[in-house]
Amino acid sequence: MDDSTEALDERLFRDARGALELFTVYLGVRLGFYRALAGSGPMTSTELAERTGTAERYVREWLEHHAASGLLEVDDVAADPQDRRFALPAEHVPVLADHDDERFSGHRAIDLARAARTLPDLVDAFRAGTGPPPLPWEPEGRAANNRTAYLTRLGREWLPAVPDIDRRLRAEPGARVADVACGMGWSSIAIARAYPLVSVAGFDVDADAIADATRNAEAEDLADRVSFAVADATAPKLPGPFDLVTILEGFHDLARPVEALRAVRSLLAPDGSVVLIDERVADVFTAPAPELERYHYAWSVLSCLPGAMGDRETAATGAVMRLPTLRRYAEEAGFRAVEVLPIETETWRFYRLHP
Repeated sequence: MDDSTEALDERLFRDARGALELFTVYLGVRLGFYRALAGSGPMTSTELAERTGTAERYVREWLEHHAASGLLEVDDVAADPQDRRFALPAEHVPVLADHDDERFSGHRAIDLARAARTLPDLVDAFRAGTGPPPLPWEPEGRAANNRTAYLTRLGREWLPAVPDIDRRLRAEPGARVADVACGMGWSSIAIARAYPLVSVAGFDVDADAIADATRNAEAEDLADRVSFAVADATAPKLPGPFDLVTILEGFHDLARPVEALRAVRSLLAPDGSVVLIDERVADVFTAPAPELERYHYAWSVLSCLPGAMGDRETAATGAVMRLPTLRRYAEEAGFRAVEVLPIETETWRFYRLHP
């Protein structure tokens, strides 16, 4: 093999090893292995199996793999396999065990496992130009990649970075907020937590997500100010007007983005605002692209674009929605300008649409 051929072969081997490792992380998250290890200190395979209600032989192989991969520590590699004690290093706890830490990344393994389930159907969808059938509802992992960020930063850092919006959300009479494509409701809850005077109406097309969002608001004692409804973003049947409309990490998934923005515009109060969060991507296509853009593109191929392809009139935006595309959608919907907000995160870009 020449150098470039060999390099590609080695790259795919590393990628395969990484994918397989993430699948073992999926098992650790779903079965509660990381949380058990974080809460109990070093454990044998028998102790971890008893603690989590699992089979010791499976657990032993998982522990040995994780120690061999550097994800866990083992006290004595020469000990009898069932006498070895395995520990989760303290520096790995935020990433693997603490679901309330912004650094938690176990959700990546769950997301990857979910994406893998759709691959056979996605092959057919590619050939037919349609969307694959949706997977059965499974809440675990769906909100994990943004829940903590919303609760920690949305109302405490990001919205306060836009002074006039922040002032309106703090003022009397209490502002009304519509949270479009709210999913399981954590963005709505975060806004209500940060701004005690506001009321938030969240809506999403997914009835299961809305049911979970309602339960989440009740658990947070916010049901008196946060409500949820099943509604299509292109024709939200919510009583306006709203002082703020948000579409957070969901706009590129909408099959009919211009119709959605027209509907959003119709909901605004005279001085109302629209804030979007979407993927941080370059304004123009480049190849090869930076790692983050490659990551977004991969999710676009596997999930975001297929999710919108079931609509015959889809705009087929995909996850790599560049600024000129958003500006075109906004102009067609009647907005006069799109502002890139001066809020910096590693993965997201923040926009304000001006009516």
